[in-house]
Amino acid sequence: MKNLSLILNIILVLAVGYLYFEEFTDQDNDHDSRAESSEVIAGKLAYVNSDTLLAHYNYYEDVANALQKKRSSLEKQYTKQAQALQGRVDDYQRTYLNMTVPQARAVEEDLMNKRQELAIFQETITQQLMREEAEITNQLYDNLSSYLKKYGDENGLEIVFTYSAGSGLLYANDALDITQEVIDALNEEYLKGDSEVPADSIK
Repeated sequence: MKNLSLILNIILVLAVGYLYFEEFTDQDNDHDSRAESSEVIAGKLAYVNSDTLLAHYNYYEDVANALQKKRSSLEKQYTKQAQALQGRVDDYQRTYLNMTVPQARAVEEDLMNKRQELAIFQETITQQLMREEAEITNQLYDNLSSYLKKYGDENGLEIVFTYSAGSGLLYANDALDITQEVIDALNEEYLKGDSEVPADSIK
């Protein structure tokens, strides 16, 4: 789930509306006019702290915890099968001198098949977890973009940026921070069942 914060940093930019570029390309050289334009533009911007959002958004917390439990369960299954296979390999190495050539070949062939099955199982669970993590990311984006579009329309915003430690946004006035409003609204929607959980959701 560590990738979600990075992905969120990318997908939230331009999540609401669009910026009117003509406001930036105004050829008027008058200083007072430019200052006034800047004030107007600034009033149409806001930002969300993605680290805080992910830490307090109940939907994300629930599905992330569920995915982690599923990952742990699948890893235990894999470890159990791998240990069982290693035990059979150890048994074979201790006893193969007492086997006939056909017996030894049969055991070796069976061990090879078991190794292949274990490798396939590992690949399968890896792809499954990656797919479900992607579904969570997509649903998180849908929930956020849907709410921010509505919030932006209601508050006259054109752009909502995302901020987190190490992001390209070095400074933003606290007055532009709408993180808590977004968290409260998203949690309320989730509590009412308005936020969907991925279809293959984590069981």
